[in-house]
Amino acid sequence: MIGLYRHTNRIRMVATVFIVATIAVSCRNKISQTEDIDIEKTPSQVVENIVMVQSRNSLAEFRMQAPLLERYDSDSEESYDLFPKGLNVYGYNEEGLLETSIVSNEAKHITKKGEEKWSAYGNVVIKNFIKGEQMETDTIYWDQKEKKIYTHCYVKLFSPQGFMQGIGMESDEMARNAVLLNPFDGYAIINNDTTKVSYVDSANFIGPLVRR
Repeated sequence: MIGLYRHTNRIRMVATVFIVATIAVSCRNKISQTEDIDIEKTPSQVVENIVMVQSRNSLAEFRMQAPLLERYDSDSEESYDLFPKGLNVYGYNEEGLLETSIVSNEAKHITKKGEEKWSAYGNVVIKNFIKGEQMETDTIYWDQKEKKIYTHCYVKLFSPQGFMQGIGMESDEMARNAVLLNPFDGYAIINNDTTKVSYVDSANFIGPLVRR
């Protein structure tokens, strides 16, 4: 009986050691998986349904809306915000009236050493409601310091005067004087209605859609 008890006790000890070892290995695997997370690729802040307004002298200059913002920080001096579900930017003129809109599927805002870089990409549509113009491209860059927007991609430009297309575009940030850098195969509308009143949008209405 004593020998049987010792044998049984030894089996229980071996089973206990096996269970402890299994738990230790399992915990070690979980710790290893946690250590594999790249902090620089994990958002430090997530904000839903964000609205940002830039104003001067109590008048709105720009308004930005996005369903989702993800902020990323790194050990370097560069940080950035991602808008993975799209970004809408609205620009207002000196009288506070809505003049321009920029809509894209995604966007990115990079901040580095006091510099800011904005880029919007994926089905980018730029409208100037006062001029009745609409541009479509894949990627657009916004230089806030120089107050201009530009792209190196293919661009389609629709206006009351006709249709133009080309590679590359530069304009002021309100899309008032857009210039296609390498235009090709455009057409003009000869009979334009000179009695038509230019549409000026208000701050409370997004404005008409330009027919493609």
